[in-house]
Amino acid sequence: MSIDQAVINRIWCETLLEELVRFGVQDVCVAPGSRSTPLTLEAQTHPQLRLHTHFDERGLGFLALGLAKASDQPVAVIVTSGTAVANLLPAIAESGLTGEKLVLLTADRPQELVGCGANQAIEQPGIYSSHVTAALNLPSPTLNTSLNWLLSSVDQVMHQQAGSEGAVHINCPFPEPLYSQGDKRDYQAYCASVSSWRVSQQPYTQQHRYLPESVAVSDLPQRKGVVVVGKLTAAQAEKAAQFAHQLGWPILCDPQSGISSAWAHYDLWLQNDKFAAKISECDTIVQFGARIVSKRLNHWIRHQVTNTTCSYLYVSPSAQRNNQDHLPQQQFVCQIDDWIDTQLAQCHPLNAAHAGWADELHSTSEALSSLAQLHLSGEHSLSEIALALDIAERSRFRQLFLGNSLFVRLVDMFATLDGSQVWTNRGASGIDGLVATAAGVQRATRSPQLMFIGDTSLLYDLNSLALLTHNPTPQVMVVTNNDGGAIFDLLPVPAAQKRELYQMPHGYQFEFAAKQFGLNYHRAQTLADYRQAVEQHFASGEGTLLIEVQTLPDQASAQIKQFVQQVHAL
Repeated sequence: MSIDQAVINRIWCETLLEELVRFGVQDVCVAPGSRSTPLTLEAQTHPQLRLHTHFDERGLGFLALGLAKASDQPVAVIVTSGTAVANLLPAIAESGLTGEKLVLLTADRPQELVGCGANQAIEQPGIYSSHVTAALNLPSPTLNTSLNWLLSSVDQVMHQQAGSEGAVHINCPFPEPLYSQGDKRDYQAYCASVSSWRVSQQPYTQQHRYLPESVAVSDLPQRKGVVVVGKLTAAQAEKAAQFAHQLGWPILCDPQSGISSAWAHYDLWLQNDKFAAKISECDTIVQFGARIVSKRLNHWIRHQVTNTTCSYLYVSPSAQRNNQDHLPQQQFVCQIDDWIDTQLAQCHPLNAAHAGWADELHSTSEALSSLAQLHLSGEHSLSEIALALDIAERSRFRQLFLGNSLFVRLVDMFATLDGSQVWTNRGASGIDGLVATAAGVQRATRSPQLMFIGDTSLLYDLNSLALLTHNPTPQVMVVTNNDGGAIFDLLPVPAAQKRELYQMPHGYQFEFAAKQFGLNYHRAQTLADYRQAVEQHFASGEGTLLIEVQTLPDQASAQIKQFVQQVHAL
């Protein structure tokens, strides 16, 4: 019997995808391509896989990132060979820093067609370098290589991912023909070696991991501590707040935590020497979660640990280093809930020697809130600060996605949040792929979403608006259009070149982009108009509304400078 290569390709892909399902893969993101046909057809056939498609591989990678971010499960990505593979790199770089588990299935030309002038053939093995946790370069499917080898090899990289984080790359070279009407049943003898695996529900090889018990820090009740909360789930953030409350310590909450505290607006009041001196009395910093937005808070942590005897404890289930200033740090690699429960079991509130030691800063936070509310009530035109001040009310009962632009800094400075689930891409903090990531998050959660994105960021990911054309869940995407990169107003870039080389004003608006992709559109004129548009759309029940808020390029930076002057006067 002659060998039907297309059928052998399909048998390998069927085996590979079934094993990925047993490792938790439920979603597969697919871009069009011919060389990836065996993977694509088998993914569509598998009853336990949900397929998501996009014509743009860069956006597809970020769609997968969003799905993995919100589902906390590995998500597979299938692309054809050539530059399609290279276009996944931005999303992979982000996942390498923030830990989402992607499984990259890149179709490839057989090795004999690489480096000899064949079409759409590039060197794909190793293309993602250190940005992936593990990589496997498969041989071309052949009856001379057993399915047992295929399964154990796939398991090796998947176990590495399960024990760490980030993406794994499985490169899949497929010889032609890619299309056939042949029958897999003609190859039962070849498949017999894994017949017991096929009838089971378990991975071919299994690993058992035992996590060490959380280490109790016995003297925490005697310390004068500060809790810092970074990027966490809503449940973890509430647990961290409970920990701080029981010890009577102040808690400084990054907007990615979805919560606020009585010590809110620290990015502002740390600029006042009197208030900074008070919080600097602490002798212990306990941080839950990574990726702090505020540079000022990061600088304070560095100064406190470097120039005093302050201890720095970091708790995370990830073994990745989160210590950008290379400070002396105690890192606890365990589940945050488990660590907190261990501490709380021995920290009776009555034994907390310094409970309430920084409560006097409550009045500072309240004063800043009052100043901010005066700005809001006196603002006739719609501003980005007004949006930040209003965000707690608008995001109530809705998930929040914050892009990487000036606006996330304003949220950090001015907003208060009350248990919102907040999603971000704050690993590499790129402005690419934000629309696609938000789309992936919403597909995984199926929850109403309020998203904020800058104008340059939206221009960068305009293709991914196609992912929202048939969005069944209500979403409001707010684009703050200040005509370019207004974030550079807060950075010491050369003044003479700021506009041309940094801000890069474009003069574009987004009404017809929304129409191009079948989205609803509204240009907000006042804060009241904006609020009404948001609430009406969420009440309507489905689809995406793009709300454009146009502001002057230097408006927010001028308002911040004025506000900081008032902070110094407190």
